[in-house]
Amino acid sequence: MSTPFALSLAVILGLSLTGLPLAYAMIGGSVLWLFASGRDMGIAAEQLLNGMMANQLLLAIPLFILAAEFMNTGSIMDRLLHFCNAIVGRFRGGLAQVNVLQSIIFASMSGSALADAAASGKLMQTLMTRDNKYPPAYAAALTCVSSIIGPIIPPSIPLVLFALVSDTSIGFLFLGGIVPGVLLGAVQMGLIGFTAKRRNFPVERHVPLRELPRITWEAFPALMMPVILLGCMYSGVTTPTEAAAVAAFYALLISWLLYRSVTLRGIYRSLVASARPTVSISMLIAGALVFNFVITSENIPKTLSAMLATWEMSPYVFLFAVNVLLLVLGCFLEGTTIILVILPVLLPTAQHLGIDMVHFGVVCVVNIMIGLVTPPYGLLLFMMNKIANVSLRDMVVELLPYLYVTLGALALITFVPGFVLWLPRLMGYTG
Repeated sequence: MSTPFALSLAVILGLSLTGLPLAYAMIGGSVLWLFASGRDMGIAAEQLLNGMMANQLLLAIPLFILAAEFMNTGSIMDRLLHFCNAIVGRFRGGLAQVNVLQSIIFASMSGSALADAAASGKLMQTLMTRDNKYPPAYAAALTCVSSIIGPIIPPSIPLVLFALVSDTSIGFLFLGGIVPGVLLGAVQMGLIGFTAKRRNFPVERHVPLRELPRITWEAFPALMMPVILLGCMYSGVTTPTEAAAVAAFYALLISWLLYRSVTLRGIYRSLVASARPTVSISMLIAGALVFNFVITSENIPKTLSAMLATWEMSPYVFLFAVNVLLLVLGCFLEGTTIILVILPVLLPTAQHLGIDMVHFGVVCVVNIMIGLVTPPYGLLLFMMNKIANVSLRDMVVELLPYLYVTLGALALITFVPGFVLWLPRLMGYTG
């Protein structure tokens, strides 16, 4: 490691500890590296502009965020919850089952775990704790852990970012995330079913089967979002970025014209609300593009790959090590930072070991999402702690059983690649 690079890392760490956003810290540290190594500091702007302008896939991120905002602004969430309750509310612990099922379905509305928790967290917390149906800490913990499903099932902002850094097909990554996302939901719902009888959770009002067609029809336009999104991509009608634009337009269309639940003022608020996370993610991408130039110039990925090659590490041992690393980092770092800064260093080794990039991408994203709910510093823990206003300690106690079964699902996804690759291969993937 050269002295300029060590100095750059020290500056990035120091600026971050002072409270400066990591994006600015990375740009500052990278500019310092350029100066200390005697290079033209204009390279920073060149890397930033080239990276932002050359990859149209980046446009998909604000469009997915905008689609989610249009969905949240209208009455779509209420219709989806009504649909979920009609399907699983009749069972013991039905409202807890609804919590997980709505996370699976709501995955088609947003690509962010934090957005999913923010959108449905307060509502599910109120519904589950009304009339003391469920302990507040249990409701908060379940909402927290079910929210990690959203960014695994398409559309997924983390998978878009992985496609950006790895040059992997976003379409096949989206397909690869479907079965793992459903698997996570299944193990969580299975644990609810096991726990419900022991803890005597309530049964919700039975929805007559004759009402099911009407409820399904009301939710049908929202349920069609992932079908339209994937259909546009795999029919060849649109590129992934254009499919994101279609998704945003479709969300606006059904919220405004079909459900008539959104006004012009609501559309304006959605545009403003989607701009904030878009700017935040864009700044992180900009900082990562400049810093990745520094990492590449220092040959860090190739050096690490060569070092690991001397250890004669098998693909499964490497995947296990990556799991541990990402679970730990996910407790402290935001997922976008991990994908943009850490994963490019690991990619050459994964490719050298013959690990499929679609499989590797989904495994990494699942790890990062689980890190969001891993004590003691998971970001989702603190977010739901504020939303639900419950003791963090009590919430963690309720969360741990769900964390264990989720880690079990992660082991299956990691060491049985078919869980990820079955659907992409069914659609023509040859990796």
